[in-house]
Amino acid sequence: MASLGVGAEQEPLLGDNTPRRREWDIIETQEHYKSRWRSIRILYFTMFLSSVGFSIVIMSIWPYLQKIDPTADASFLGWVIATFSLGQMAASPLFGLWSNYRPRKEPLSISIFISVAANCLYAYVHLPPSHNKYYMLVARGLVGFGAVSTDEVQVPQGNIDQVAVVATNVLFFVILFIFALFETIVTPLTMDMYAWTREQAVLYDGLILAALGVEAVIVFMGIKLVSKKIGERAILLGGLILVWVGFFILLPWGNQFPKIQWEDLHNNSIPNTTFGEIIITLWKSPREDHDEGPIGCPIEQGWCLYTPVIHLAQFITSAVLVGIGYPSCNVMSYTLYSKILGPKPQGVYMGWLTASGSAARILGPVFISQVYTVWGPRWAFSLVCGLVVLTITLLGVVYRRLIAFSVRHGGIQEQPS
Repeated sequence: MASLGVGAEQEPLLGDNTPRRREWDIIETQEHYKSRWRSIRILYFTMFLSSVGFSIVIMSIWPYLQKIDPTADASFLGWVIATFSLGQMAASPLFGLWSNYRPRKEPLSISIFISVAANCLYAYVHLPPSHNKYYMLVARGLVGFGAVSTDEVQVPQGNIDQVAVVATNVLFFVILFIFALFETIVTPLTMDMYAWTREQAVLYDGLILAALGVEAVIVFMGIKLVSKKIGERAILLGGLILVWVGFFILLPWGNQFPKIQWEDLHNNSIPNTTFGEIIITLWKSPREDHDEGPIGCPIEQGWCLYTPVIHLAQFITSAVLVGIGYPSCNVMSYTLYSKILGPKPQGVYMGWLTASGSAARILGPVFISQVYTVWGPRWAFSLVCGLVVLTITLLGVVYRRLIAFSVRHGGIQEQPS
């Protein structure tokens, strides 16, 4: 029995340039094919360097922000992280349109220049005497504006299923929204739950992020083989299910509660002590602990008093599942989107997809920082689980429409399931 779209899911995204694939011979020449792959490899390397820089920064933003400006709280952290994506969302359609009518190296070179200058500003936001958190806000926004990439132009042909295009943008938005809030909350969550110092949070969370990066590489390597057997839409669905399970596991249970910051202040404030005894106590205290400030869950977050701690095993298990589900959903979204667009200029469309993801990276950090600060992890992660359920429902509704342009317009034959 033939299954609509199965052939498209087994079709290579970038073409195999063999005689049996005659439609590719019509669409592009051999020279164009080689040029396209050369550009793709350059973009691979560029994106690799960009991702390395992003990974280095994301885990240290919260401790860095606390150090340069003590007036910044966890809710402001959400805005700092969101401005990166706000800049990216503003730049993506513009650079996509630019890449459609001018050589792609022009917008790419400009974006790299902006990124370098913005990162230099970020490195020196501690120098101004005041309002440092706002300088960081501007720096992250400029970094996001420069963090855009371009796509190769192809020959236009046929009409596009706009419903599938919009649905894929919505799916991509949710996928990026979920991961953005996850990476935003990692550092504050671990500092609150496990009483880690700033230095410990940067180190341990950095190691966790590095492990997730290795996990993502393994997923990317194996996903091509899996997609040939079960199809890209099925992988997208499976990835969403894994993400849901990961956040469900992250819900706090039990009767053990996190350490509260005010306990340190209370225990160190001993009545009826002389000035000399206080000096001796401070002298014997580890200097690094004093520099790090109080640890534990802030008393200002009222939920710390009644919300059970999220055990480290829960957190690690959740991170592993999200680390599998997110890259699977991410790469399948891009793959399906490109196939839906077909052989036409994709710069603007890809710009809108990037803008959709950037909007998610704006709202995700703001959402999680506000909900987490006011209501705590139980409400925050429950709402995320509900959002993933709605996304899975949307995918089920549009499942049959997420097929390649060539299948929809009769370019290739369906294959038996």
